[in-house]
Amino acid sequence: MTVKRTTTLLWLLAGGLFLALAGVAAYKVWPVLHPELVAEAPLDPDCDLRAGPCTDTLPGGGRIRFGIEPRDIPVIQPLRFQVQVDGIDAREVEVDLQGVDMNMGYNRPRLSAAGNGRFEGEAVIPVCVRDAMEWEARVLVHTGDGVVAAPFRFITVKPGVSLGKQ
Repeated sequence: MTVKRTTTLLWLLAGGLFLALAGVAAYKVWPVLHPELVAEAPLDPDCDLRAGPCTDTLPGGGRIRFGIEPRDIPVIQPLRFQVQVDGIDAREVEVDLQGVDMNMGYNRPRLSAAGNGRFEGEAVIPVCVRDAMEWEARVLVHTGDGVVAAPFRFITVKPGVSLGKQ
């Protein structure tokens, strides 16, 4: 066997091994990035998280209440998230923050249990190139039966810009 042929075979073997590892990694990470939902509350268009917490009701029962402090929801500053679940056996709660019309990367803080169905945590929302950005905070509640979700939307603005100046 020639050196050139051996080198080619080694490169093919390395490439095949890399593809196999990439496939296994994608298979393992997919459920984390895209959890399968057993129930999802509808989006409430009247919810204004700047005015105070909002509550979503799940089909078949159960409620998820979500609030953000400070209420003006500043970017690049720590925000406090509060989630209250009623009628749901919550084992873990995460808040998946996504730009509605712009990919802003992975931002999914896990909240800590505070007792009696309350969960609390902190996160920072990145600044956007736009003056105003619409976000969806998808509250993911892990239960014994699977994951239930409730979407809540809000708007952030760059420092120095008010919602009325867009």
